[in-house]
Amino acid sequence: MELTQNRAVLDWIDQMVNLCQPDSIVWIDGSEAQLEELRAQAVATGELTKLNEEKLPGCYLHRTAPNDVARVEDRTFICCRKQEDAGPTNNWMDPQEMYAKLFHLYTGAMKGRTMYVIPYSMGVVGSPFAKYGIELTDSIYVVLNMAIMTRVGRQVLDALGDSPDYVKGLHAKADIDPENRYIVHFPEDNTIMSVNSGYGGNVLLGKKCFALRIASVLGRDQGWMAEHMLILGIQNPQGEVRYLAAAFPSACGKTNLAMLIPPEHYRKAGWKVWCVGDDIAWLRVGEDGRLWAMNPEYGFFGVAPGTNEKSNPNALASTRKGTIFTNVALNLDDNTVWWEGLDKNPPQHALDWLGNPWNGTTSAEKGAHPNSRFTAPAQNCPCISPEFERPTGVPISAIVFGGRRAKTAPLVYQSRDWDHGVFVGSIMASETTAAAAGAVGVVRRDPMAMLPFCGYHMADYWQHWLDMGKVLGEKAPKIFNVNWFRTDDEGHFIWPGFGDNLRVLEWIMKRCFDEADAVDSPIGYLPKAEDIDLEDAGVDLNTLKGLLEVDRALWQEEAAGIHTFYQKFGNKLPQELSDSLEKLEARLAK
Repeated sequence: MELTQNRAVLDWIDQMVNLCQPDSIVWIDGSEAQLEELRAQAVATGELTKLNEEKLPGCYLHRTAPNDVARVEDRTFICCRKQEDAGPTNNWMDPQEMYAKLFHLYTGAMKGRTMYVIPYSMGVVGSPFAKYGIELTDSIYVVLNMAIMTRVGRQVLDALGDSPDYVKGLHAKADIDPENRYIVHFPEDNTIMSVNSGYGGNVLLGKKCFALRIASVLGRDQGWMAEHMLILGIQNPQGEVRYLAAAFPSACGKTNLAMLIPPEHYRKAGWKVWCVGDDIAWLRVGEDGRLWAMNPEYGFFGVAPGTNEKSNPNALASTRKGTIFTNVALNLDDNTVWWEGLDKNPPQHALDWLGNPWNGTTSAEKGAHPNSRFTAPAQNCPCISPEFERPTGVPISAIVFGGRRAKTAPLVYQSRDWDHGVFVGSIMASETTAAAAGAVGVVRRDPMAMLPFCGYHMADYWQHWLDMGKVLGEKAPKIFNVNWFRTDDEGHFIWPGFGDNLRVLEWIMKRCFDEADAVDSPIGYLPKAEDIDLEDAGVDLNTLKGLLEVDRALWQEEAAGIHTFYQKFGNKLPQELSDSLEKLEARLAK
């Protein structure tokens, strides 16, 4: 039964039904009864496996096709009318050409299947931040994941009313054919289309597709920002909570930072850390002129391998109930899940992520896929912020960029001002590790961690950042860069990382509130080593001084690499960024 009279919604659904030809249509009302019925159906067909109800209540395991285990950047397109609007970092095709290609693939793709209509909200329903979407899918797995990752159901349609202002999303598993797999965004039509995949990042259309690629365009047009950032609240012993947003490329400890547990002596002194979001931030200028951030999501879609009681106990605790695990190992002895890095006791009697018998003590194969996932309700997280459901979000004092650099970037530095901070974000980079395909130590630029997620021309995106700075003026957050990954000559990390990163965040917050000094350097402002609390850190003052050193020769190489990177963007590169690079080179030459 239809849950709305909105013609803009119903007419579009009719068109997609005529195209995909499902046998039946089910509207998702968000009720627990309906979701429970769908879980039971998925278990009956083998799409889901129910896990141990005592140890993992309400938890399920799903396996994707072996050829469908990650986001596919080479099959991801931004289809705007002009190719130059997509820019050099996105795949592009003419919208009409792409629609024709996709409609061919969607024709009859849901014959013999059910089409589920998922009304969902990015953000608290009814809040000034919220944006609404409808995803049509033939996958119960998608329905159940969207019900964790977003707010779904009748309340969304009630909030939308008769408005045509929603994002259309169509997903069909079709044949899970990698040669005809497409994840396509039409920003001018507020439309997302995904076909031939059943994997999370390609099919949970509220996540990267809407909340970053489409939302980045909406933000540009409407004067706000959609960013690939965690949101963190740091509560000091006086009870003040100060908030930061932080962007990191993959494999830089973003989730660990989002759910940080303070070192013991900080805990004893009364410090607390609150997670508002682990992945995406929507930022707007508030009525008070400050920048406010909201997490548009409702759950965590985290990488399972490496998550354990030591690396991230809060993330692990989040997965203990109401969670869907994807492509991890199934322990047949007690019907629970396992992945590499969970503990040192792999099950002997198990099924691996492909569903094959697996003995973790003897097999050379991995039990869980390296990109295996958990989809967990954010409310499960022990450190979820009391402000998580606040409709206006939280005020941001600091923006933090970071990357994985063995020698170049110091532990932390502060930009000179907002424009210089945009420069710092634009040159963000990581060096490839042994885990990545290809050569080790190659510098990969990932500006603001948005390279795969910006829905328009990257240089225009930087210009939008600069424009936002002009609006914010004196009330703009301070901008910093961190690098937890400096190594010694043997390749060992020097800084302890994890909870000890709070020592750096404390200095960052003090800088934002004029409570700490800094030292000038060619790249920006550095802390005085004695201003970072090293009690029980296992790092002495001299080691810290080394972590804060700026090697001019390495930075001159870095500047040359930035020139090469910027050439991609031609005459669209904002002048402020060229100026910042020139000033950096001049300071390094002194």
